[in-house]
Amino acid sequence: MRKLVAFTGSGISAESGLKTFRDSDGLWEQYNVYDVATPEAWHRNRKMVLEFYNARRRQVINASPNAAHVALAKLESKFDVEIITQNIDDLHERAGSSKVLHLHGEIMKAQSTLHQHLVYPIEGSELNEGALCERGSQLRPFVVWFGEEVPMMRKAEEIIAQAEIVMIIGTSLQVYPAAGLVRYAMPDSKKYYIDPNPDSNIFLGNTEVISAKAGIAVPELVEKLMEDN
Repeated sequence: MRKLVAFTGSGISAESGLKTFRDSDGLWEQYNVYDVATPEAWHRNRKMVLEFYNARRRQVINASPNAAHVALAKLESKFDVEIITQNIDDLHERAGSSKVLHLHGEIMKAQSTLHQHLVYPIEGSELNEGALCERGSQLRPFVVWFGEEVPMMRKAEEIIAQAEIVMIIGTSLQVYPAAGLVRYAMPDSKKYYIDPNPDSNIFLGNTEVISAKAGIAVPELVEKLMEDN
């Protein structure tokens, strides 16, 4: 089976009703992103950070995969598909995608503050002060905050370098280091860049740019790819 990698950003989740900080001038549910999504914020006001992510987790639980998520899962019947996502929600998995790499973590999981290899699923929407790992340290959201390293970057680079087809969906390609990931794709791989407002200054080579929302363009492209394969 041909290797296909879909690299997805906040645009695909926005169509399921999940807000993004870039769409609101740096405000995320009325919070300044640097007050709730940095290590400094965690040390300064742990309660605020936990409450913010509890609210976002409730939104994710109440959201549903949209047509783009479902279409990507459908591709697995004809292609070896891997999803690399910048999103921390679980909508790809709930749509049926079996291989999903989260660059920026997963909101439905918690991580030990002192022993980062200890990661646990969160039952329900709440993660609060006093929730401890098995070694006694406070649990934090299992997400990559601004200013932290992106531990899955190397693995993502290896995955995208193997792809014959790359779909870039709902991302501005402006948040680094994730935005640089597409540079690791093979020069002769076929690339599709789907976004309502694609950046005309981005040149990827052998790329078809589709100026449309993911929920419309992805199902159409998936049908075409499956017919041609």
